[in-house]
Amino acid sequence: MALIKLFLVFLKIGAFTFGGGYAMIAMIQAEAERQGWLTQEELVDFVALSESTPGPLAVNMATFVGIRTGGILGAIIATLGIVLPSFIIILIIAKCFEKYKKSKAVGGIMSGLKPAVVGMIGAAFISVARTVFFPAGLSVSVFSSASFWVFLGLFAVTTVLAFKKVHPIKIILLSAVIGVGAGYGMGL
Repeated sequence: MALIKLFLVFLKIGAFTFGGGYAMIAMIQAEAERQGWLTQEELVDFVALSESTPGPLAVNMATFVGIRTGGILGAIIATLGIVLPSFIIILIIAKCFEKYKKSKAVGGIMSGLKPAVVGMIGAAFISVARTVFFPAGLSVSVFSSASFWVFLGLFAVTTVLAFKKVHPIKIILLSAVIGVGAGYGMGL
């Protein structure tokens, strides 16, 4: 029964989120917390880990949650649940898109989905940022902790590097080195 629930939850996430893995973070977070599969801190850690490993973010997250809740079979079921809707939708779109791409209804749907996707990505960003920068909640004491300033500095450096078009692998490696250095040097 738990495996069926796992499949259905990830099937729902795969079917009702548009915009890729980042847009799915908010829904995965809500479901994983509601089901007791992941804490918010674990989710943030896994987003960071998933970003530094090959593969789509949402698939990696589904696989991780699946393996934690149901072992190898759980990983397969959760992964299948999250990719199946996209697979079916892409097959249908590929078959029909050429015929309907000039349709005003299709154009309207796409125009409506774009801001929703940006909003979902923004909500996921705010949620992850709140957990990283304010793990104990927002209070004045947060601004006096070394970890806050290290995280904020690292965020600022990686943001600047991203806008300067530095290759993402270099940014990930630099972030890992700084994170390890801060972890060992400052006990974070």
